[in-house]
Amino acid sequence: MSANDPGQPPVTIPPSHSPNAQSWTRNHTVPTSALSIGAHPDDVEFGSGGTLAKWAAAGTVVHHLVMTDGSKGTWDVNADTSALVSQRQQEQRNAASRLGATGTVTFLGYVDGELRHNDDAVERVARVIRTLQPSVVLTHDPWKRYRLHPDHRNTGFIVCDAIVAARDPHFLKHHAADGLAHHRPDALLLWEADDPNHVEDITTACSTKLAALEEHRSQFESTMKAVDDETMAAFHARITQRMADLGAPHGFDAAEVFHLMSQL
Repeated sequence: MSANDPGQPPVTIPPSHSPNAQSWTRNHTVPTSALSIGAHPDDVEFGSGGTLAKWAAAGTVVHHLVMTDGSKGTWDVNADTSALVSQRQQEQRNAASRLGATGTVTFLGYVDGELRHNDDAVERVARVIRTLQPSVVLTHDPWKRYRLHPDHRNTGFIVCDAIVAARDPHFLKHHAADGLAHHRPDALLLWEADDPNHVEDITTACSTKLAALEEHRSQFESTMKAVDDETMAAFHARITQRMADLGAPHGFDAAEVFHLMSQL
């Protein structure tokens, strides 16, 4: 798996200054609510599906926010992209259900590949944060090195800016007219991080993560390289091995890792 594969990072590339396993934080207190924000349908499951499934089983209200319409997520040059958008939205709803998520699934609908880090996007994400008032927000790490896809990078920057805008009362003051008060999440978890400092044990949720990923059927060929039973089994094996490799330094059978930012 390369630096541009979705979701969890390779275990061999943290920079030399990254904290060792003994200094990492482990297993965040189960939050009341969590908002996971992905650039495309399926990014949330790749990046944080095991953690969300574990939290959902413990009572967390899990919300999904998808920034783009996923309209470029196929290798079929003759694809009906309008139909693909509808399909991917339903796949995302199905995947959220598989995770046990009981919160909202929101689509902002920016065109796939054309998401920009601008005031409009920051305002819309801040509005969602103020509406849902999540305890924890999860998203792409915008500082990941050598990340090619601009939607992943821009989503991370948009979310970071939106957290600042949502938490402070003098940002976006027109929200008050809609009854929205400022809200400060307790923590931000960034997946795809080169410099992770936090680990979540997902031993009991790894199979649920895989089941949720399987709901993204439109992505079997392009993202998962799974076109038949044999290649789907290989995809399962790759994801399972990655989760095991990430967990091993911490004594977990399976894990997801993040860069944790608290005291937001």
